[in-house]
Amino acid sequence: LQGTASLEFWETYENTEIYPLLELANAKIKEIKDAESKQNETTSTTTPVAQNKEVKSDEKGEELVKMLKEKEGKDSTLANKDVANNYPLFSILNPSIDPRSGQPFGYSMVGRAHYKDTATINRYLNLPQIKALFPRDLRLIWGVKADDKAESIYSLYAIKTYNKVKPPLDGGVITSARDEIADQKGGAEVSMSMNAEGTRIWARLTADNVDRCIAIVMDNYVYSAPKVNGEIKGGRSSITGGFSITEAKDLANVLKSGKLPAPAKIIQEEVVGPSLGKESINMGMISFIIAFMVVLLYMVVFYNHAGWVANVALVANLFFLFGVLSSLGAVLTLPGIAGIVLTMGMAVDANVIIFERIKEEMRAGKGGRLALTDGFKHALSAIIDGNVTTIITGIVLFVFGSGPIQGFATTLIIGILTSLFSAILISRLIFEWMLSRGVDIRFDNKFSRNFLTNVNIDFIGIRKKLYVVSIAIISIGIISLVYKGLNYGIDFTGGRTYIVRFDKDVKVAEVRQSLVKEFGDAPEVKTFGAANQVKITTKFMIDKNEASVDSLIENKIFTGLKNYYPQSLTFNEFSTSNQNTGILSSQKVGPTIAEDIKLGAVLSLVFALLSIFIYIAIRFKNWQWGMGGVISLFHDSLIVISMYSIFYGILPFNLEVDQAFIAAILTIIGYSINDSVIIFDRIREYRTLHPKWELKDSINGAINHTLSRTFNTSMTTIVVLVVIFIFGGDVLRGFIFALLVGIGVGTYSSVFNATPVAYDVIKWRERKNAQKAVK
Repeated sequence: LQGTASLEFWETYENTEIYPLLELANAKIKEIKDAESKQNETTSTTTPVAQNKEVKSDEKGEELVKMLKEKEGKDSTLANKDVANNYPLFSILNPSIDPRSGQPFGYSMVGRAHYKDTATINRYLNLPQIKALFPRDLRLIWGVKADDKAESIYSLYAIKTYNKVKPPLDGGVITSARDEIADQKGGAEVSMSMNAEGTRIWARLTADNVDRCIAIVMDNYVYSAPKVNGEIKGGRSSITGGFSITEAKDLANVLKSGKLPAPAKIIQEEVVGPSLGKESINMGMISFIIAFMVVLLYMVVFYNHAGWVANVALVANLFFLFGVLSSLGAVLTLPGIAGIVLTMGMAVDANVIIFERIKEEMRAGKGGRLALTDGFKHALSAIIDGNVTTIITGIVLFVFGSGPIQGFATTLIIGILTSLFSAILISRLIFEWMLSRGVDIRFDNKFSRNFLTNVNIDFIGIRKKLYVVSIAIISIGIISLVYKGLNYGIDFTGGRTYIVRFDKDVKVAEVRQSLVKEFGDAPEVKTFGAANQVKITTKFMIDKNEASVDSLIENKIFTGLKNYYPQSLTFNEFSTSNQNTGILSSQKVGPTIAEDIKLGAVLSLVFALLSIFIYIAIRFKNWQWGMGGVISLFHDSLIVISMYSIFYGILPFNLEVDQAFIAAILTIIGYSINDSVIIFDRIREYRTLHPKWELKDSINGAINHTLSRTFNTSMTTIVVLVVIFIFGGDVLRGFIFALLVGIGVGTYSSVFNATPVAYDVIKWRERKNAQKAVK
């Protein structure tokens, strides 16, 4: 927000005072439009506009009443063009009159209109010729909420300002407000209290407006316009009006926020039509179900009986996760579904660590119960360290992210906590139950029994060759970043994005060229999913926040693309998001929030790396391990960013750098450091058990003995991501691409970069200390 909300109380005009002026305005608008039509007839070579039929003055009242009866129950402008031409204002603004008698109703509401027509009505009423017909102290303000269940019809109110800049009373005088039950039928009302100054002004204001309305206005929208039944003394008032419980709570919240002095300003908004939303939900659920089944199958195939135990814990974890999210009232978005599926893939990590450790204990000759006990005990340290670093990343993501990223971070944090509970407690309880009944628990089969158990690779010996490989890849990426750059989304640049669907396949170049005529500069146009769907991004008039600008831009898109649609398609049908064609969704990000997102992205990366470095340095009592981990994370981040630069415009899906990309980078950081910490933990254990071993031998032994765990954790996560990539839809494909690259690179760097770099830094430190001792 640029500022905070401002609550005001204004006196109002009665509809009986304003309706005659609206009749004059309607006639004046007709006169203006007739003059424009005649001018067009003399200057244009196109087909002339149909002439309006003459209507005698004594027939106008009857015709207006007939028009209102015909219009009753309809959303927008009448199909009868002759009537609409004679009543250009009243054909889109239903005046507040009795359709039977044609007499205006009382109160301050002067008319109602469909939201599609509000911009046109505002334009009419702001014409200099029309404003001259109204009193100078009249302000016509729309209600904030729709009057119908379809949320399409809005009321227009007449506010009396007495030519004052400030209202007679503002929200600063309100001391309390609350919703209350008004009657036994479940109706609600709002009660409010004022301070001494407000009590005095409110008594005078209500005394002067008995049987009239006082409007409650916030940010230039009317929230309520209750009728005053009598003078109100003592500063305590009750506002009634057939409110529901929810409406009363909303109004009470508005009144309680009245002390905030500055107007609020919308700097980001997003509209997603149900067509796109339904498809995204279906694709997300399909990917979720398939990924879930793949993970369950993988665990059974690789770990035999223990895999079934892990699957029970995984199912329980899923119920816990949904239960917590439901209790928090979390909204299930597409990034949220991705977070659930990704959490599910990472949830098996704790079980994998435990199972691999139990297998090691059994290979050492221990019996089933002792191996189980020691396996859980020795795995606990690695599990806690690995997951704490991921939680740190999630917390940073939540603090510095916004919207979908915060939802993703929330799901990730809750999923890690519930998976730890399920893997450590539920799995242990099931194993104890099986042992008490003499069940023979198998942790492998003939295919997986000796998988990566007799590996003896000299990772420290080959580290310099792999340093060269990493430097070469990063160098190519830096060159691409310098000469090609990144494809920044509107989250970072500001702009408007529209997802538009056609009823046939289109060519992106032709669509872009069609829009150049309307916008002057070519907007960015990309295929979005199927060949009949495109994503249009434009920065046209992004600094303008008026509601009419959104309608103007949508009109330009419609005008530029109408040749691709049947001639019968209207602008209203094109811009309504519940159609199968036309604009499916739109998003607007102002330049202010774009700068905030950039700053938040940089801060989130810096704080995530700093927090992880501090935790590892403290936990392992040696800053060199933290240094190795952080350098490895820089390596992973640079490679993923480089891939986005190298392949955008080449791969057939969206590779925009936006908030989702930042979420991917931070998730990769959490995942990669998790891998590294597991290895660090095993090195620490070896250094304790074998103090006479060389550091090189401890490192090589730790990496070789954790290879099976590293492989299985990476594979369970990668198969989940591959399923989402294939079935999750285009909205997530670029995000999942970043995660796939990051998981692969993160697994590589935890083995070939993080620990070897820590080794080199420790050895460099030892040499420096030795040189000082010699001197």
